[in-house]
Amino acid sequence: MRHTTALLAATLLLAAGAAGCSDSSGSDEPKPTATVTKTATPSLSTTEARAACVDAWAQALLKDADLGVEDEPKECAGLPGDDRLDRYMEGMQKRNAINRG
Repeated sequence: MRHTTALLAATLLLAAGAAGCSDSSGSDEPKPTATVTKTATPSLSTTEARAACVDAWAQALLKDADLGVEDEPKECAGLPGDDRLDRYMEGMQKRNAINRG
C-alpha cells in the first residue's frame, strides 16, 4: 500500500508539472511582444536652423554667384517661406564678408 501511495504521489507531481509547462492558447499569461528602440534625432532651434541656412547660402553663393532665391539649399527646408529673401540676402552678405577677409 505504501508503495502505491508513493507511486500515486509521484504521478500526481509529474502530471502537475507537465500541466504547468503546457502551452495552451487560453493561458492568462501575456504573450511577449517585440520592442522597438528609437534613437532621437537632435533637433535645432529655429534660430540655429536659420543660422545653418544662412551659412549654407553663403557656401553655395561662394561656389556659384548666379544662384537665385529659388535655389534655396536643403538646410533651409522647413523654415518659413516669408523669410526666404532675408536668409538669401544674409547669406550673400556673409559670402561678401568671406571674400573680403
